This record gives sequence, C-alpha cells and structure tokens, in this order.
Amino acid sequence: MLALLQTEWFKLQKSNILPILLVGPLVGLLIGLTANMGISGVPNEWHLTFMMMNLTYALLFLPLILGVLASVICRYEHQAGGWKQLLALPVTRGRVFVAKYLLLMLLVMIIQLLYLGSLYAVGVIQGFTDPFPIDILWKSIFGGWVATLPLVALQLWMSIWFKSFAAPFAVNVVFTLPAILAVNSERFGPFYPWAQPFSMMYVGGSTNDVFFVPWDQLLTVVGGSFLLFFIGGYVYFNRKAV
Repeated sequence: MLALLQTEWFKLQKSNILPILLVGPLVGLLIGLTANMGISGVPNEWHLTFMMMNLTYALLFLPLILGVLASVICRYEHQAGGWKQLLALPVTRGRVFVAKYLLLMLLVMIIQLLYLGSLYAVGVIQGFTDPFPIDILWKSIFGGWVATLPLVALQLWMSIWFKSFAAPFAVNVVFTLPAILAVNSERFGPFYPWAQPFSMMYVGGSTNDVFFVPWDQLLTVVGGSFLLFFIGGYVYFNRKAV
C-alpha cells in the first residue's frame, strides 16, 4: 500500500496539481478581503469573515474541486492502456482503489488547511483585534473534510468509469448547483450530500454538536452516503473490464 501511495504521489507531481490546490483558498482570500464587515450578530470578526468566505468556498468551490482532483488522479490510467499496465503489476484492484481514495482525501485536507491559512491572512491584513477562535475553526475545517468523504468516493468512482476528463466534472456540477437551494431548505438540506460541506463548516450552528451538525445527520447522511459511494466504486472497479 505504501508503494502504491508513493507511485500515485509521483504521478501527481507530474500533473501540475498545485494550481488546483490553491484555487479554493485563493478565492476564499479574495472574498474575505472584499467582504462587507457591517453585519452584526456574530461572536467576532473572524466568525463573520469565515461565514462569508464559506458561502462560496464550501458551497461551490470545494465540491467542484473534488471532481477535478479525482479526474487528475485517474488521468494517466485512461491514457495508452494505463489501467492494463497498472493492474499487470502485483497489486490488487482493491488496494489501487483505496490508495487513490486515501491520496485524494490527503489532498482535500491540504486544501482545507490552506483555506484556514487564507482566513488567518485575511485577519492579519484587515487588522482583526478579536482573538483567533481556533477551538471553533478546527471543528469547521475538520468537519468540512469529513463531509467530503462520500463526495470523494463518488467522484473517484465516476473518474474510473468515464475516460473523459469533463464527464465526471459535469456530473459533479449537476449535483453541486442544487446545493445552493438545498442549504436553505429545512426539509432537504440536512439530507443532501453536496450540502454537507457547508453545513459542517457553518460556524453559526450549535457548538454543542460535533462539527455543528447533529450526530444522526453525521452518521446517516455522511456515513450512509460514504458507504454507498465507496462500496459502489470499489465493487465497480473490481469488476471493470480493462
């Protein structure tokens, strides 16, 4: 497994992955620097800025970037019989799938940490005087990462399925855009997987709950959809003709 992870990481280094990792945090930085600070009713300046940055980052850019990353990590295998060459090695298909999934989740964590850094940069540039609420923000950053578990599994499944780079991204766009409406719905929002990154990064939620969402929502929506998409992708890859 370690050798597989090293191989996948080496291929990513040849894919100019850095701009993809930076686009979300940079957009968040731009929004934070241009945000209107005249809104009241939040604990401090950090919370307000973070909430405004999340409206674009967690709702749109984070879910969309997942599709791009998944397509990139499968790009070499879709070229010139790459799947046959990879699976001809003494590795199982299951380990290949898990290795790609773990690497994708590592990349998402890097993006989340860069996003946290962009928030801190906004505070420094704007001269925030309130204390940095790390005890709240770590729950938001880590919670957003947890919320991407099922989405990464689905995007990896789609990227293995389709040879085209654009097809998995198009599928992701189709399901990401309705999240803008879903988060405003008390009926559908808590059960829509693409709305979970925003919900779990929303610092205005109850701080008594884990990641600002109830346990039942975390386990049923995030956990349930993760099992569905991960097992579906895993089974499909093991049966895929190459």
